[in-house]
Amino acid sequence: MATVRLSLDEVHALAARCLTANGCDAENARAVADIVSAAERDICLSHGLFRIPGYVASLRSGKVDGSARPVVDDLAPAVVRVDGKGGFAPLALEVGRPPLIAKARSQGVAALALNDIHHFAALWPEAEALAEQGLCAFAFTAAFPYVVAAGGRKPIYGTNPMAFAWPRPGRHPLVFDQASSALARGEIMIAAREGHEVPPGTGIDSAGRQTTDPNAILDGGAQLPFGGYKGASIALMIELLVGALIGDKFSFEALAADNNDGGPPKGGELLLAIDPARFGDPEGFAAHAELLFGEITSEDGVRLPGDRRRRNREVTARDGVAVDATLHGKLTELAGG
Repeated sequence: MATVRLSLDEVHALAARCLTANGCDAENARAVADIVSAAERDICLSHGLFRIPGYVASLRSGKVDGSARPVVDDLAPAVVRVDGKGGFAPLALEVGRPPLIAKARSQGVAALALNDIHHFAALWPEAEALAEQGLCAFAFTAAFPYVVAAGGRKPIYGTNPMAFAWPRPGRHPLVFDQASSALARGEIMIAAREGHEVPPGTGIDSAGRQTTDPNAILDGGAQLPFGGYKGASIALMIELLVGALIGDKFSFEALAADNNDGGPPKGGELLLAIDPARFGDPEGFAAHAELLFGEITSEDGVRLPGDRRRRNREVTARDGVAVDATLHGKLTELAGG
């Protein structure tokens, strides 16, 4: 596969140019480019520049308001809501983070509900940002219906990712971000683009047969939850948290309301923040956690979640990232040449 080598600054600039050239204002473009660049930095290619054509499509179709200004609504001592006003999620997340942190430190536990946003990115950035402020964090969002219920053939759930972050004073936070599906949607799309199979258990074809052909999964098939009913139960939980609980769309409702432009779904996101200083071991919680981490990593070949991303950051900060040449050409065109 032919590639083009870009520095992280060049990735950010290219992403921002694509967005501003197609109807995004500078502040929203910067916020989205920050997230896209972070994904490329961590070599999370399915959420990096790969997503920019979808962002652009949603701007061109008018589905997303590229100049949206999110509005904060204080719902309760431990609950804050951000109305995204039909814009992309990154700026809404930035606006909602300070009041969420303040409420978590005041109440011990706090929640942030984001409504009327279009989320197309990984969840680890918002969870990690909270952990860097000393908080435990959870993040949840849905998607379009791509994933079947356990034993079913009809896509009903989104890939429905969840992220968790744990603060480690003096160290980088522990962060994981995983889909409820056996494989993230973007990874299947990249496999189709590059012409290779996906692992067994990833999905089914239009006849309901398990397949390793990514095109069969994407074209009339469906994705499978990880671990059968276990992953399906988590997907169900997330649908309820980001749909019914906060008054936003289930994945199948997001699809029904969509214009099929290939861009991100319209829906909600829920973040939870916990201040360890307000619980039973405010002085020793961090050291106690490190005892567990030490036991986990004492075995050869075992690493903590997120360690690979951290190592990738060292490499990409030095060497930049390799971008698929065809994708780079398309992005250059979208940016106006």
